[in-house]
Parts: sequence; structure tokens; C-alpha cells
Amino acid sequence: MVRQGTMRTHWLLLSALVLTLTAALLLQGYTQHMYGTAADGAAPDNGGSTAVPDQVRTGGPVIAAAQDGAPRTVRPAAGTIALTFDDGPDPRWTPQILAVLHRHGVHATFFTVGTQVAAEPDLARRIVAEGHQIGIHTFTHADLSTAAPWRRSLELREAQSAVAGATGVTTALLRPPYSSGNDALTDAGWDAVRQAGREGYLTVLTTQDTEDWRRPGVASIVAAGTPKGRDGQIVLMHDAGGDRSQTVAALDILLSRLQAAGWHFATVSDAVGMPDPVRPATTADHWLGTALIGALGGSSWALTILGWLLWAAGAIGILRAVALVAAARRHKRLRAHGWGPPVTDPVSVIVPAYNESAGIEAAVRSLLASDHPVEVIVVDDGSTDGTADLVESLGLPYVRVLRQPNSGKPAALNLGLRHARAELVVMVDGDTVFERDAVRMLVQPFADRRVGAVSGNAKVVNRGGLLGRWQHIEYVVGFNLDRRLFDLAECMPTVPGAVGAFRRSALLRIGGVAEETLAEDTDLTMALCRAGWRVVYEERAKAWTEAPATLGALWRQRYRWCYGTLQAMWKHRGALRQRGQAGKLGRRGLLYLLVFQVLLPLLGPVVDVYAVYGLVFLDPLRIVGLWGAFLALQAAMGAYAFRLDGEKLGPLWTLPLQQFVYRQLMYLVVIQSLCTALAGSRLRWQRMQRYGSLRVPQQPTA
Repeated sequence: MVRQGTMRTHWLLLSALVLTLTAALLLQGYTQHMYGTAADGAAPDNGGSTAVPDQVRTGGPVIAAAQDGAPRTVRPAAGTIALTFDDGPDPRWTPQILAVLHRHGVHATFFTVGTQVAAEPDLARRIVAEGHQIGIHTFTHADLSTAAPWRRSLELREAQSAVAGATGVTTALLRPPYSSGNDALTDAGWDAVRQAGREGYLTVLTTQDTEDWRRPGVASIVAAGTPKGRDGQIVLMHDAGGDRSQTVAALDILLSRLQAAGWHFATVSDAVGMPDPVRPATTADHWLGTALIGALGGSSWALTILGWLLWAAGAIGILRAVALVAAARRHKRLRAHGWGPPVTDPVSVIVPAYNESAGIEAAVRSLLASDHPVEVIVVDDGSTDGTADLVESLGLPYVRVLRQPNSGKPAALNLGLRHARAELVVMVDGDTVFERDAVRMLVQPFADRRVGAVSGNAKVVNRGGLLGRWQHIEYVVGFNLDRRLFDLAECMPTVPGAVGAFRRSALLRIGGVAEETLAEDTDLTMALCRAGWRVVYEERAKAWTEAPATLGALWRQRYRWCYGTLQAMWKHRGALRQRGQAGKLGRRGLLYLLVFQVLLPLLGPVVDVYAVYGLVFLDPLRIVGLWGAFLALQAAMGAYAFRLDGEKLGPLWTLPLQQFVYRQLMYLVVIQSLCTALAGSRLRWQRMQRYGSLRVPQQPTA
């Protein structure tokens, strides 16, 4: 059994990874998609202004709204202009604006967005290093007038942390996004200003808006930024948020004209004659800000890598679907030509049985009803439910019962192999019934002397309920389409235990059925391929098997299958370096299994988390559209596979529901199997619970 401590550890690790990814996506979603970066002048009207004090509405643009006492405002000195730039820093436009300011010897005030500072910390440091003043414009360019009080505090605190981490300073200057002049301040805006005042911020509004965010033309920007008198002004421009080429050109002209006209340019604090509100950050604030910038950078990289992985996975998935359909069409045409002369040799059928009393009679009787000569060897592997006694009590001809102490399925198969009289051997699980012509169809490919094993077409008998339908879809669409592709590529990795045929001499030559893995059928098939034998798929050889009827039973079955497949892949990894039939298995079959049964399922949780992220933060219609397109592709592929197998299309209506339960279960199985393998744990072989749903197929009347 698997050590439970290991199980808990890897599930905790998976939970931690998913939670970390979720946190990274939430951080990216909040910082990049929760709010827009529209310019301040584009804000809608947020209500009346009856609560705004008259001294604020008619006062200066710099507002100190302390908790105690009346609010105080101040104006720039006459003949003085404080140039301010919002929404940056931007990697393209901010350096150009800094160059213009440097050329004219002017210092300005930059109201920076926290996320932009985190994305461009070097530019924020350059702003401070070149003597400009830095302020905050919230963290995500959020409209503080409509935000809840807790969100306002968060916006200011995180923006301050970003500035402290990038520049090593803190600032008390704030310009609320979507603000303009004092006379445009609404009650909601005033409430946000008062809260900011209580948290130690000076709110800086504007007296002249160049409206450069509209991109009205250089001449219009220059005209809007030119004062009409000699009163001091705080001029609003933008160094980010779109194409700012007009702003750069207008700034150069504006500075030249106004300097020639005798105007003095200063930072906001110098323009109003107040102490510098920018202070060195404490060590704690600086490191906290550095951590925030690191988290934002890490989440951005994670999202970028995730995006590329998902695009790659989507492209690979589409290519796989196209390849499967094309291979199925070609396989159907090739198999229509037959295998050669009819194979009429008798067949030994080996049925390993451990506590199979629920279905063993139906299995044996279906084999004896074959239209091909068979002997049936039931190997009882230490059953405690009377399986062997039941078979013997039937008194059926051509049926032998062998008994052994409980030693596992491989040992039971090897015992049956030693007692088989025929060269052609069929191995069948005790929970399976054969159609009348299944054995005959299954052995026809042996007309080709290169064929060492044949995979039949296993079909789910208990299809009732969602779980049964989902497994039915998986058998028809997943397993059978894959087998057609493997057959054409000559790299079949698995002959299923439910329905498979072998050359006895080939099996004895490779030492029989090995016991090193839990997927003895996969291990055996790979060993035959490496020995130079071809393994093919005969879809006309149909057998009916019981599928798990509960999620717990399904989990145990698929866990064993997946873990055993990983064991077999590792055991036969040497095929990657071999030539001939072995090389085809290694470089085609093993790589296919690695990509589509190991690596892509590992992206399952990531895909689900990203889908939720897209629905919340991106365009939900686009996400739903992509999901719908993916589902349509699956449905089309499923319909084609069902038509090939002669199945009714009815169960495909459950395909959308399959994405929400069954798919998650399957990728969690892969994750657990991989973690178990990496931990070096071992599993013992476990039989599946039987439900007694098997019946002998009705025989056609003469």
C-alpha cells in the first residue's frame, strides 16, 4: 500500500501550488484588469457637490483635509507653473518627457500609478534621481470616489509601497484618478479626499487641463496649457495611457514659449511654498515595497509562461485531434482489405480470476459460444468467494480450472500460459464477455507472421448514469481512436487485459508476463514491441466489460492503470535509443504517452484556474467562446468515433458535463500517480469491485 504520509504531502504540495497560482492570477487580475487606465478627464459625473465646503470648491488646488479642523487649501505663487504628469511611468513616453524637461532645466511632479511603478522601477528611480517630485495616482488607477473605504486604503497603501520599493522614498502627494479642478469635486470625491487626508495625504487637483489624453493635436494642447493671466497654475498632462507623441511635441513648444514669457516652473511643493512632502522610506517600507514589486513581477512572468503553455497545449490538442481523425479514416480503409488467409487455428483462452463469482459464469459461457474453436483455462488466484468451485460446478466442456495460492494476476496468466495447448492465446479478464465472433476476429491478424499481439475493442456494458456514459465515451473516443493511431504508427503500447490475443511462443520467448509493474498488459505489450513484434488493433473483435460504478472505484482503477503505465514507461525507456520496432515504440509510443497522458494532464488544474481567471478578469464571452469551440471539437471527434464503432450518439450529450467532474478526476489521478512514482512508493495489485451486470450476448437464430 502507499504510505499515507506521502499522500498527504503531495496533496499539500499540489494545494500550495494551485493556491500560489491562484494568488498570482488574482494579483495580476486586480492590478491589470480590475480598473481601466482611462485619462482623468474621461471620468463620468459621480453626483452632486452639496457636501463640498465652499472654501474647498473656491480654494486652491492643493488640499489638506485633516481629520480635525477645517480643510485648508493653497495656490501656486503668481507667475509659477507646476507641471504634473499622470498615469506613468511608461517605458516609451516617460523617458522622452524627461529628456524634454532636462533640456529646458525644468522639474515637474509625476503622479505615478503603483502598478506602473512596479513594472518600471528603473524609470521611477530616474524620476526621483533627476530632481523631479513623485506622487501617487493610486495603485491601479481606481476611481476613489466610487471605491469602498477599505479599497481606498488598499489603493493608497499599495501605491506607496511600490514607490518605496522602487525609489527608496515615500510621498504625501496624491492625485485621485478621474479628478480635475476644485469646482468639479463631487460629494463622493470629497469623501475620498477627506479619507486620504486622514491617512496623511495632500490632494493635488489641477487648474489647467491640457486634455492631451484626447490627442486633439499639438497646437490644441499648447493652447490649453498656456495660462491666460499671471496667476499660478497646476497644469495636467500625461506621460502614459496611450500614444503621447503629441504631448511630447507640445511640451517642448510650451516650455519654450512660457519660459520666454517669464514663467517660472517648479514642483508642486515648491510652487505653493510648502516643505518637501517626499521623505526617505524606512527600511521596513522599502523591503515591503521590494517584495510587492517582486510579487508583481513574478506573477507577470507566471502569467506569460502560463499563456504560452496554454497556447501550446491548445495547438497540440488540435493537432492531436486532426491526427486521430485522419489516422482513424486511414485505418478503416486499410482494415477493409483484411489480413490474409483466414486463421482457423484453435485458441487457448486464459481467464485469470480472483473473487470473480459475480461475472465468471457469463464470461466463460460467452467464450464457449464463440464461432471459433477454443479451450478455456480459468486460473483461480486464491479466490475466497468460491469462484473456482462455481466454474467447476457448471460442468462445461473445454473448460479447465487451475488453482494457485493468491499470487497476483501476472502469476495467474503465466500459469495459464504454461498449460495452454494452442499457439494462439487470448487473455481476458473475468469481468468481460465476448461477442460470438470476437475470438475469430481477434486472431485474424495473425495471418501476418510479423504480428505478435492483437488488441480488441473493449466496450462498457454498464452505461447507465453519468459515470457509465462518461466511461463509455472515453472507451470509444479516447482509447479506440488512440489505438487506431498506434496501429498505423506501429507503436501500440497496450493490449488491454479485457480483450487481447498473443502468440504463445512470442510470450514464452520474452519470459512471459512480468510482475514488476501494476499495468502488466502495458508492460507485456511494450516487451513484445521491443522484441520486434508488431502489435495491431482489430476493432471488430468486441468484448463487453464492467466499468467502475462509483467515483471511488474509478479512482482506484485509474490510479492503478496510470501508475502502472508510468512504471512500464520507465522500465522500457531504453526503447528510445533502439532501432526497428523497438525504436518506433520508444520515439513514437512512449513520447506520445509522455505528452498526452502525463504532461498535458498536469496542466489540468492550471487550465481550470486560468478559465476562472478569464471569466472574472478578462472577456468572459471570449473565454466561453473558446471553451465552446474546444467542446465542439471534442463533440465532432466523438461523433466520428461513435460512427466508426457503430454506436448511437445519444451519450454524447453528457460531454459538457464531463468537463466539470470526470476530467478533473483523471488529471488528479495522473498527479497522484506521478507523485507516488517520484516518492518511490509501491502499490499492490487490487481487483475492481464486480456488480454482476454481465450477460452472455444473445446468439443469432439459424
